[in-house]
Amino acid sequence: MKRTILIFGISALFLSGCGGGDGNSQQQPGTSTSSVQMTTTTVAATSTSQLATTTTASVATTTTIVVTTTTTIPAVQGRTTGLFINEPGAAEGYTLVAPMMATTTYLLDNNGNFTQTWESTYTPGLGAYLLADGNLLRAGNTHNTTFTAGGAGGIVEEIDQDGNVVWSYRLSDDQTCLHHDLEVLPGGNILMIAWEMKNQSEAIAAGRDPSRLGDGELWPDSIIEVDPSTSEIVWQWQVWDHLVQEEDATKANYGVVAQHPELIDLNSSDNPMGSADWTHFNSVAYVEADDRILISVHGFSEVWVIDHSTTTAEAAAHTGGASGKGGDLLYRWGNPETYGQGSSSDRKLYGQHDATWIPEGEPGAGNILLFNNGQGRPTGDYSSIEELTPPMNPDRSFSNGGGNGFGPDTIVWTYTAPNREEFFSRNISGVQRLTNGNTLICEGITGWIFELNSLEEVVWKYVNPVTANGILGATESIPMTPGGSQQNQVFKVRRYAPEYSGLSGFLP
Repeated sequence: MKRTILIFGISALFLSGCGGGDGNSQQQPGTSTSSVQMTTTTVAATSTSQLATTTTASVATTTTIVVTTTTTIPAVQGRTTGLFINEPGAAEGYTLVAPMMATTTYLLDNNGNFTQTWESTYTPGLGAYLLADGNLLRAGNTHNTTFTAGGAGGIVEEIDQDGNVVWSYRLSDDQTCLHHDLEVLPGGNILMIAWEMKNQSEAIAAGRDPSRLGDGELWPDSIIEVDPSTSEIVWQWQVWDHLVQEEDATKANYGVVAQHPELIDLNSSDNPMGSADWTHFNSVAYVEADDRILISVHGFSEVWVIDHSTTTAEAAAHTGGASGKGGDLLYRWGNPETYGQGSSSDRKLYGQHDATWIPEGEPGAGNILLFNNGQGRPTGDYSSIEELTPPMNPDRSFSNGGGNGFGPDTIVWTYTAPNREEFFSRNISGVQRLTNGNTLICEGITGWIFELNSLEEVVWKYVNPVTANGILGATESIPMTPGGSQQNQVFKVRRYAPEYSGLSGFLP
């Protein structure tokens, strides 16, 4: 028997029953080839010394070889992509990366090696997740000609480990289109984000200020829940059912915006010129304990929480569900001026992405974690990571602090770079709390993926080498798009711990 063991980007080939042998290095994307010499106990590699790590590998039923390496990253002068840092303390696991300009999705180990790939007909549209059975769930971009804003999708595919599309769901026409993100619920149903078309007449009839219809139409968002076994929509929540406006007193939804933070001001957004892509949801997350959904609302620079325990009819109303509030907003945070409270000094978020609940069992469990892009931040162009604890009453309802909007006023943790302008992604991007308490960050527009420990030290860093034209070499320049963006952009990533069941088919 022979077994290939990947060690910090170097592939050592062992022959069972032999006390020694020659190692053959295998070049990985973004690395250079290194020579390997082997004895029964030691592998030494000719490259820059970074770490000292001991790995025990079972090679035969009666033989165990202990392999020691002092190398993490092959020495490459002028490296532009691939693995830059892999320090002790980085969380073990495999990172799922869906480069935005490629149809291939990659599973990446901590050594910078691609351990699994999935092919699709579509570029991302945009989220991608590894399911518990090892299949890939991935949103694709159908290039809808009506809904053309950033993050457009239109289709969700489930692809097995052999590359077969075993299920797909398409929602892409001139009236509605999937976009951005999706979330798998504990029972297997899938939450998806969709734009809905409202023409100029419909928007004005609902109380939209005509001067805020620069595109002549509106695309309010909705959240749908799809049962993969039937491909039916089994639950739905729509922005359009929860409006308030001060423009037209003859309309049923007329009211004082500041008195209704549970409703959505039809004439408010971060885009006063009236882009059709009005609310622009860019992430959706679920917490089972409270049966609630967390939404990142880029168009308002807020995060919202809604009740998922409702029926679809209750979700369209103002009563019902565990909260008793139907589909009205239970909580919102980040920009209280959007509901007529507070002032510009109370604003916290600027075009944020990837708002998630920190899972039980991980440091900060129950807190909200998000990537605050910083687009339009008055103190300068820089991004930050924010972790906050929503204020809750004993009955698990959210506490509204009053005239300055929902709290908290201060957050649990924020991260900015030591030179803060060096960490900035004007759009896309993501963040994840890892099982060891570290935080994985994706600076989307540069393709940078890095991991911070509790001391805010970078213990792992990788730059996506995949572009529209394939995989770059370690020192190749990253090409740009005609619009001036890097071609190696990544929407967001997720790392899966080695014990995650979905990895069982990929581990050696």
